[in-house]
Amino acid sequence: MSVEKIHTLVVGAGQAGVAMSEHLGRNGIDYIVLERGRIAERWRSMRWDSLVANGPAWHDRFPGMDFPGNPDAFVPKDGVADYFEAYAEKHAAPIRCGVDVTKVERLADRPGFRVETTAGVIEALNVVAATGPFQKPSIPPIVPADAGVTQIHSSDYRNPSQLAEGAVLVVGAGSSGVQIAEELMLSGRKVYLSVGPHDRPPRAYRGRDFVWWLGVLGKWDAQAQAPGSEHVTIAVSGAHGGKTIDFRRLAAQGMVLAGMTGSYSNGVLSFADDLVRNLDRGDQNYLSLLDEADAFVARNALNLPEEPDARTLGPQVDCVTNPLRELNLKQAGITTIIWATGFQSDYSWLKVDAFDAAGRPQHQRGVSAEKGIYFLGLPWLSGRGSSFIWGVWHDAKHVADHIQIQDTYLAYAPAS
Repeated sequence: MSVEKIHTLVVGAGQAGVAMSEHLGRNGIDYIVLERGRIAERWRSMRWDSLVANGPAWHDRFPGMDFPGNPDAFVPKDGVADYFEAYAEKHAAPIRCGVDVTKVERLADRPGFRVETTAGVIEALNVVAATGPFQKPSIPPIVPADAGVTQIHSSDYRNPSQLAEGAVLVVGAGSSGVQIAEELMLSGRKVYLSVGPHDRPPRAYRGRDFVWWLGVLGKWDAQAQAPGSEHVTIAVSGAHGGKTIDFRRLAAQGMVLAGMTGSYSNGVLSFADDLVRNLDRGDQNYLSLLDEADAFVARNALNLPEEPDARTLGPQVDCVTNPLRELNLKQAGITTIIWATGFQSDYSWLKVDAFDAAGRPQHQRGVSAEKGIYFLGLPWLSGRGSSFIWGVWHDAKHVADHIQIQDTYLAYAPAS
């Protein structure tokens, strides 16, 4: 059987793979993209129905194409997927859907890699792992499967109607957890929300979205997370036209807040005594950004409207002043637990020396420790913006340029 040969093979056709496709094509590199599902599959099938992009359309996009419609809108998930599909079509990206990559290993006798797929074997000089961070849903082994309560990951949640009647516990207060919890509460459910450490920037302030503030304040330029913030989530939402997340306001509307989920025994779930500390940390993050924004306005003499009410925090509520430490699931009527607890990477198919002892990719701005292997679409790949659509595009340009530069070195021959 003949083996297909290609210069560069990209695994995954989400936002990272589509961005990579544009830059490889622009650099004149022979390449293909393999995708196990459809283009932007995770936007279509691993998100809840009402999800919208976390940034406004004018900002959360690739530089080469605008979203249709209102640039200040927060695009629904299917609109985001359609955008990537249209972008791939615009650049005539050679994307093969329905092809799963099962194994990548270095060739023994020549440069490059042997790539096993469900459609046959391919040899590639370079492989770009553009599968992103959302590969294996992570559910902590706290509540046993026989506890008499349905447990699902946030990636399997679609809408309130899919859940059995009864109260719901949502574990995790990042963007996904808080949006799902609020949607369930507004549908009439009794909702408990387990809140861990988080940042909660203002959705907008003084007439500008927080993505604008992060830009002018230089915060997108951060190259690494602050020490100790690796597991701190960001609570921000574009739902309902975009609004600032305020956990105390949600509690005043009937949501019951608790600290981080701890242990389970005999039908009782325990929570850490850290709710107030976690909320205070979020408030400090919120207020500090307002302070920096005000200072920027004054320093640059900008004519932006003052917004004193933005500093008014949500009311004190009983579940915060008297935090819940234990919860009997049956007595509380909880029939479903939704774990909004993130994902784990799965590079089991990538049999190369590109990982540390903990299985994390070793790279510098996506350029792997294993020559010819590249990573794309990971948080903080090059900086804070790497998790956002526009940031992935710029990361992809760096990786594609690095591949082209390596080709230039390999093509060099000294003058005779």
